[in-house]
Amino acid sequence: MKPLFITGIGTDVGKTVVSAVLVEKLKADYWKPVQSGDLINSDTQKVRHLVANHKSVFHQETYRLNQPFSPHKSAALDGIEIDLQSISVPDTSNRLIIEGAGGLMVPLNNKHYVVDLIKLFEAEVILVVKHYLGSINHTLLSLELLNSKNIPVKGIIFNGGSDSYSEQAIFDHSKVSRLGNIPFVEGLSAEKITILGKEIDLT
Repeated sequence: MKPLFITGIGTDVGKTVVSAVLVEKLKADYWKPVQSGDLINSDTQKVRHLVANHKSVFHQETYRLNQPFSPHKSAALDGIEIDLQSISVPDTSNRLIIEGAGGLMVPLNNKHYVVDLIKLFEAEVILVVKHYLGSINHTLLSLELLNSKNIPVKGIIFNGGSDSYSEQAIFDHSKVSRLGNIPFVEGLSAEKITILGKEIDLT
């Protein structure tokens, strides 16, 4: 079973919320290979807090970087270099949700990007899209890149408010599947995450 890699069309589009929804829905394991900044309230901790089931395992990040910048910069400031060969997918018999850092072309070092990590893991991608001016362009460019790398795309999850014009433009151009829409919810909790999971169809 291929791991599901959660990436977005940019930063702050809702990858962590989507990851939490999918972890709870699938009772899957969770792993974020590279965490940049906020190590106390990391994305792993956020997802753990929002997941209620007792089956999911939260695997340790391979790289925990102190500064809240792009991974290659954060690593350099910490005096290290991210080595893709040192990042191994956790050994688990459970479904694995992997959360990336930022978008596909976020640099991990001077040669490699998040998309190279996806290719290395032989993962299937779920692309998280949030509507804003420019999001159509960012979505279609992301899909073109994944296609050029022969990386399978499970589908798109829209996070936040819907926009029929943007969504129509995306699906007119691509054959990718729509997996669902997660509406904006204030005060997220494990109970609300479970409810949001009903909006997602992975079949």
